[in-house]
Amino acid sequence: MTVDVLSLLTRATELERAGDWQTAASTLHVVYETSLRDRNVPLLLEAVVRLGHCHRLAGRRDLAGDMLELASVLGRVHVRPDIEGRAVNGMGVLMLDSGELQEAETLYRAANALGHQAADDVLIGETEQNLGILADIRGDVEEARVRYEMALLHLERAGSVRGRISSLNNLGLLHLYQGQLDQADEHFAHALRICEEVGDVVRAGAVQLNRTELFLARGELDRARESCDGGFEIFSRLGHEQRQAEALKLYGMIYRESGKLHLAEIHLQRAIDLTSSGFPLLEAQAQREMARVLRLQGRNRQALEALNRSHALFTSLQARPDLADIDQRVAELEVDFLSLVRFWGESIEAKDRYTLGHCARVADYACRIAERAGLTQRDLVWFRMGAFLHDVGKTEVPEEILNKPGRLTDEERAIMERHTVIGDEMLAPVEFP
Repeated sequence: MTVDVLSLLTRATELERAGDWQTAASTLHVVYETSLRDRNVPLLLEAVVRLGHCHRLAGRRDLAGDMLELASVLGRVHVRPDIEGRAVNGMGVLMLDSGELQEAETLYRAANALGHQAADDVLIGETEQNLGILADIRGDVEEARVRYEMALLHLERAGSVRGRISSLNNLGLLHLYQGQLDQADEHFAHALRICEEVGDVVRAGAVQLNRTELFLARGELDRARESCDGGFEIFSRLGHEQRQAEALKLYGMIYRESGKLHLAEIHLQRAIDLTSSGFPLLEAQAQREMARVLRLQGRNRQALEALNRSHALFTSLQARPDLADIDQRVAELEVDFLSLVRFWGESIEAKDRYTLGHCARVADYACRIAERAGLTQRDLVWFRMGAFLHDVGKTEVPEEILNKPGRLTDEERAIMERHTVIGDEMLAPVEFP
């Protein structure tokens, strides 16, 4: 019976590489039941921890959490720090996916310590890699690089092919975000070659999506589309919502750069719909890309709404001590906000020739008074935006009334006076901070 169970474990590994999580989970469940009946504790522990990871990758988060918690307890009871560590590491990934980055770090560090206790190079490598991802998110490039290189060292020592792929992929991303595109391409290409050699479809899809960002950075839109197609096909077939959303966000960026704004909007909205149920970091990024597309279409109010949603998501993450570089992300969003608001204000003045420069002057005077009154620099950013938009309702007033050289009729004056109410209604959905 043990031989059959070992064969089933091998089969489960093949199914995991192919991304067939449902069949892999069913196979592991047979191993679990057989091991439980035979009281084969080592195989039982292996089955439970791998079931947890399978359910996680299949998107069954609650079930994954239950199985990983069980594996953690069983590993601790049976003094198997390797099993406990793998379970705790998986629980950390669940926290990361939910945007709970401080909790994720606590779990990753605990799993790393268990890996050292068990002298398990694979577990050490995987946790070093995950800690590197956290450092990357926080903007600590040097720590991320050290972590990724340490992960690669341990995973190569252990002969972990899948771990090597992930490390090369992460190193590629690190070089990409530093603008070192040739080095990034070398790492991505190396990772893809290994994926093809071992038939690891899931990791190949992840590399394809990351490579899409590389081609976008180079302005190679055809290659970006081809790479995104490869990743999207894989994750659509596997039903992996988070990765599908990532691909849809990338499609939106490709179409925006191609000038196909309608298609960009459709794909970004689909990405937002998929991420709004539990992937706050990815939704914040998609909302910011949506704002850029809407601005190019001249839909300023909707662009502000998208920027506001992105800002709110990043700020909610900032409220927890998770992301050290969130201040930078929020500051960049505020630059986007102010740029859009200034553009909208200038469009008002372009329509009303009598108020040329008026919005900018109101903003300058208002901010001088507000600064003297003691408002902080952060508050002044939003105060300036409000000042720029105080006349936004004029965009809905007919130009022949705005620019009429003579006295307005009573009816025309009533229309003109409504511009403040119209402006309030236009901006109500934006919910400025």
